Amino acid sequence: MDQVPVEVIGNILSHLTAARDVVIASATCKKWRQACCHHLHTLSFSSNDWPLYRDLTTSRLEILITQTIFQTRALHSLSILMEDVDEFSASTVIAWLMYTRQTLTQLYYNVKTIPDVNILEHCGRLKLQKLFLAQNSISGVDPNYHRFPSLKSLSLSYITISALDLNLLVSACPSIHSLQLVNPEIAMSDAQVTLELTSSTLKIVYVEAISLDKFVLEADSIEYLYLKDCALEVFELIGKDTLKYFKIDDVSVIHLDIGDTVQNLETVDISNFTIIWPKFYHMISKSSNLKRLRLWDVMFDDEDEVVDVETIATCFPQLSHLSLSYDVRDGALHYGLQGSSCLHNVLVLQLGWTVINSLFSHWVEGLLKRCPNLKKLIIHGVVSEAKSEEECLILANFTTSMIELMRRYTHVDPHFKYE
Repeated sequence: MDQVPVEVIGNILSHLTAARDVVIASATCKKWRQACCHHLHTLSFSSNDWPLYRDLTTSRLEILITQTIFQTRALHSLSILMEDVDEFSASTVIAWLMYTRQTLTQLYYNVKTIPDVNILEHCGRLKLQKLFLAQNSISGVDPNYHRFPSLKSLSLSYITISALDLNLLVSACPSIHSLQLVNPEIAMSDAQVTLELTSSTLKIVYVEAISLDKFVLEADSIEYLYLKDCALEVFELIGKDTLKYFKIDDVSVIHLDIGDTVQNLETVDISNFTIIWPKFYHMISKSSNLKRLRLWDVMFDDEDEVVDVETIATCFPQLSHLSLSYDVRDGALHYGLQGSSCLHNVLVLQLGWTVINSLFSHWVEGLLKRCPNLKKLIIHGVVSEAKSEEECLILANFTTSMIELMRRYTHVDPHFKYE
């Protein structure tokens, strides 16, 4: 170890991340203490890393964090995540931020203070590339002063912010690449809750647990869009043909419009969602490059609507991964086997049920026939603890039919996943 450069030791210590582990390791010798002081790049204080953090008094914890941070000289990444700890002194937290602001490129911040600290005032705005904020409030954003020219990733969780300030904050990040919003509290001045975000550089947008009347996202470079557990009356995406990944999970939306951004879509993943199929299909039908399609636990606005394999095969000839959940209502199978077109490029097929019946195995067989080049079949099922004699018989017959079926499709690798 005497031959290892002190800079390399600093990199080793940086991979430990957790502050307690770094402090213990740096006690090895004088050389390691020097590495910790001058070449440590990453440091993390988290109440989840060490349970004793919660047993210390707030003042004692402030001293420990202050001593550790002030012994470093070149931190690039600082993480202070104290969810279950009482409020810190605002002056102490500001001292941490001011001390590290000249070198930090990444800041993960979830600290409750008395009084509140405006994080935008005290973090190093010029060098910061990644910013994660949680359990705080943001107000009075001035895009001329609060400007983050190097920021590429912005994540806001359980943040209180107005719709105007949020848009101004995104606009103040001319290089932003990724935006994550998790359960924000959007303060509104109008009766109608409307959020408009505009960015020409955004590529990745993840939105979770947001409730709005109207959400308009204008992003000319967007490639990845994921909406999860949201309640929206109107969602509108304005952009160019850059969107490649579109996912919706457990979202309530009356009007969904992703405009003319679907030309280059490669993945569409829809689950726990009620759709008007003709309208949704019209939206994605131009996605001739689609490679992955997942329709799982999807409710149809009209019970008579049917998604047939013929339509999927015709409109998405490049499809390589197809996932469908089996659903029969009033005797109608929503994912029907009409037509005779094959899915020649499908290599992975995922099929599942929430309530199984005797027709499921026939449906699986019908889809297998449509996928002549299939390599992998994954069956997802839900099995309740208490089963009637009829349910046991259905499962037994399904198992038998799948064994017989796989003997005829020896080139397919079968997998079964039960909940």
